[in-house]
Amino acid sequence: MNPHAQLGGHGLFCALSDFIMGWVAMSRNSAQRLLWVAITGIGLLASTRAFVPQISAAPAPTAGPEGSNQPVIRFVKNPESAPALQTKDIYGKPVNKDGWPGKVVLVNFWATWCPPCREEIPELLELKKEFKDRLEIVGISEDDDSPESVAKFARAKGMMYPIVMATPELIESYGGVPALPTSFLIDTQGRVVQKHSGLYAIEWYQREIRSLLGMPTDARVETFVDNGQLFLKNAANATELPGVNFKGLTPEQKKTALRRLNSETCTCGCKLTLSQCRVNDTECPYSGKLAAQVVKEVAGGAKPAKTPPAKGSSITELRK
Repeated sequence: MNPHAQLGGHGLFCALSDFIMGWVAMSRNSAQRLLWVAITGIGLLASTRAFVPQISAAPAPTAGPEGSNQPVIRFVKNPESAPALQTKDIYGKPVNKDGWPGKVVLVNFWATWCPPCREEIPELLELKKEFKDRLEIVGISEDDDSPESVAKFARAKGMMYPIVMATPELIESYGGVPALPTSFLIDTQGRVVQKHSGLYAIEWYQREIRSLLGMPTDARVETFVDNGQLFLKNAANATELPGVNFKGLTPEQKKTALRRLNSETCTCGCKLTLSQCRVNDTECPYSGKLAAQVVKEVAGGAKPAKTPPAKGSSITELRK
């Protein structure tokens, strides 16, 4: 069973700078984060977090080879050490990585206003109950409310694991978190081996955690190279990008195109490079069009524009 099968093959997010696609939008209680809607052609401001379906960026677990019913879980082949964490939780207690070695750690970015985040809390508590001290869960709250308000919510939900308030530095250290909930899975050696955005079925978490702890599991493990699926900065290492057709380019032209895609910024408001945006949001119409234009220009020997296009404008429109 695919972990997102119950959602029609999609995870459920509170996503930043996205569009409503068949789900009702949920706005934040903050004047700084206004709601975007894209129903019947109505566009809205880019700083909103909306309640929408999407696909997880990292390779998702799947069934085994054709003819086999064995589940397959995937971990990154070239894992990086988890970012530093040394702070205090919402109750004023110190939280750091010193006690993580030997445990599997789930770093969960969430918010009290996010419906999918609230929905997964019972499953996180169930995982903690099952694996006890062998699993550490650390919640990173992206709420604008005070720690006291988050603590009140956490007590009401029985969230006994550490919860810290997110900071821009902490979010950036994990490569940016454009959707909630997003969880990073850290192995017993303190390395980030998987990332899941959106609701994620508990049975797949159980398989992954059991495998990392060396416990028996019915799943087979495969590995993948992180080309931005976990940390967006690694998109610079990718030689292929979602939705970008390099066919017809010479090897040298492809290198030139990739250099540009890794240096030019998408105009959708995400503040990411074109490569990063293609990895982060495969449905983004801005990075898709701009990336195609870059490939076309490189194939034709054209030089890049000297000035960046205005937000929402394609390179072609700029030159008209």
